[in-house]
Amino acid sequence: MSTLPKILCLMGPTASGKTDLAFAIAERYPVEIVNVDSTQIYRGMDIGTAKPTREEQAKVPHHLLDILDPSESYSAAQFCHDALKCISEIQQRGKLPLLVGGTMLYFHALQYGLASLPSSDPAIRAELEEEMALKGLPDLYSELQRVDPIAASRIKPTDSQRIQRALEVYRITGKNLSAWLEEQVPQNLPFSPLNIAIIPPVRETLHNRIVLRFTKMLKKGFIDEVEGLYLRADLDTGFPAIRSVGYRQVWDYLSGNTSFAIMQEQIIIATRQLAKRQLTWLRSWQNLHRYDSDDTQIVQRILKML
Repeated sequence: MSTLPKILCLMGPTASGKTDLAFAIAERYPVEIVNVDSTQIYRGMDIGTAKPTREEQAKVPHHLLDILDPSESYSAAQFCHDALKCISEIQQRGKLPLLVGGTMLYFHALQYGLASLPSSDPAIRAELEEEMALKGLPDLYSELQRVDPIAASRIKPTDSQRIQRALEVYRITGKNLSAWLEEQVPQNLPFSPLNIAIIPPVRETLHNRIVLRFTKMLKKGFIDEVEGLYLRADLDTGFPAIRSVGYRQVWDYLSGNTSFAIMQEQIIIATRQLAKRQLTWLRSWQNLHRYDSDDTQIVQRILKML
């Protein structure tokens, strides 16, 4: 058993019930919650990210929520820096850091470190930009699926930045991004992670939860939330925040590029695809305790491990 102080990492696909479980743990154990969701870091993006409400946040201390404006960007390296600082401060207060979210890249970077990837090559980046302009992003994504199917399964087909970066690494070195990541050396962590994943036992159950949660988001005013961002002159679909699942589709609807019905269908499909990518990460995760999301004894099992 490790003598290092524990942190509890609560993972799972979107809509699996991570937030509710986190609060159930917080009622029985002295924790502070660290957000591990790349969309909940943005101010003004509350409903569509399923961010804990102000009332919920008042019940237990939260960290790394609302730390950026949607016009700003945030990297996995920045997350690691900020999360390590939060973890240390929480431990100094005698509490257990409870990391909750579905951005698996952040969890992976924190626990395994960041690979020493080759620097960007302006000529190759310009070449990729030109190809995307001429052939479209789907063509680049198809190439990525061919040269690096593992990375493609973890990257959204609409994430132009990450698709281009993965292809750039391959074209510079002749070795795909997944191979680079496999060679990275684990860092010496100042903590011992207890990794918990909650996963609905049946895929249909997860799909139903996704639809139900999206319906609730609409009733809470999700369209109005996105419209507030849409009316800002300094934002467009080039920003990572606006490319988030749900926000991009509503943005297209507000632009008149699609109907309300099609927008709803696109969001549900995109959310299912996100969940699939998250499950792909979890299938290969080492030292992971997996539980069914409908297991009524999850909290007791976790507390026993702690």
